[in-house]
Amino acid sequence: MRNKVALAYSGGLDTSVALKWIMEKYSSDVVTVTIDVGHAEDLDWIRRNAERVGAIKHYTIDAKEEFVRNYVHPAIKANALYQGKYPISTALSRPLIASKLVEIAKKEGANAVAHGCTGKGNDQVRFDVTIAALAPELKIIAPIREWKLSREEEIKYAKEHGISIPIKPESPYSIDQNLYGRAIECGILEDPLTEPPEDVFELTASPEKSPDKPEYVTLEFEKGIPKSVNGSEEGPVEVLKTLDTIAGRNGVGRIDHIEDRLVGIKSREVYECPAATVLIEAHRDLEKCVLTRHELGFKQLADIQWTVAAYSGLWMDPLMEDLQAFTDKTQERVSGTVRIKLYKGSCRVVGRSSPMSLYSRKLATYDVDTTFDQTMATGFIELWGLQTKIANIVKRSNL
Repeated sequence: MRNKVALAYSGGLDTSVALKWIMEKYSSDVVTVTIDVGHAEDLDWIRRNAERVGAIKHYTIDAKEEFVRNYVHPAIKANALYQGKYPISTALSRPLIASKLVEIAKKEGANAVAHGCTGKGNDQVRFDVTIAALAPELKIIAPIREWKLSREEEIKYAKEHGISIPIKPESPYSIDQNLYGRAIECGILEDPLTEPPEDVFELTASPEKSPDKPEYVTLEFEKGIPKSVNGSEEGPVEVLKTLDTIAGRNGVGRIDHIEDRLVGIKSREVYECPAATVLIEAHRDLEKCVLTRHELGFKQLADIQWTVAAYSGLWMDPLMEDLQAFTDKTQERVSGTVRIKLYKGSCRVVGRSSPMSLYSRKLATYDVDTTFDQTMATGFIELWGLQTKIANIVKRSNL
């Protein structure tokens, strides 16, 4: 009886080459699995291509809503921005894809699972750790990592074996896209001094060519989760799509930064995340209205840990469950409305309101009708600065 391998298949260069290589190297039957988390690609074409290359069976799983509810929404609650810039859009999809891959492998009686990750990136960690946590009995095959082919060699191999791939040597970008963002790598982007050419962007207009008038967006959150855009309540998938369109046409959501990969490599990364950029900015502002300074200070630390754990492939680690419990508790009061101004690449909160807001105009106002007793400030200042004053007196006395 031939071995059977379940391969996470995107239809791109890496997984198409991996499919053929597994068939040859391991003399195995391959079942391909495509998880739709908001691909821009033609899913029917991906299926046909997998079958042309040699897959004995193909699964296409629509996981868009599950992706948003179980992965994107927790990321929004945690204000997840890796190294202050990247909304971890690609990282969020990996544990979901890995879990579905394991499900199909068990259903098909496969003795191994496979992915198209290289040995230089983060995704190999995310897939391998999640798979090992869910099904340690399954062998993990990573052809690109094992074979150590360069991208140019992969393209050559694909041509020699008649593998159809949506890529050309003269435009060798590697694209990963889902509902929460789009990652672009390779080619000219590997020179960190070179500005990304316009042809790498699809979701966002050039800020210079975006509308000359600002556009305002009103978002409503309920317990940390976005529920409506401009007063229209929409499903979780539709909220992201609507915001992608609105923010994208205003040039919002382009990210270009130097990123620290898990394997110790610094890499230049380019992303398009219009919806994520707007949602995190709005959510973070709403939290400032309803959480105390003590909650905010601690949550900033927890948010960083949550983001690093998710980015680092530790979605199945108990730490994530612990951090999520804290985050969910803080979100019980994060409900309200945020108004955002979009203009030529900028995204700025210009208004917010919440029934749970801790802001009191009667306390904050400088008008004569304020309820704040200013005479209390003198005693507070004396106690607040007491040790600072004493420390400086002692220091001067010992000079």
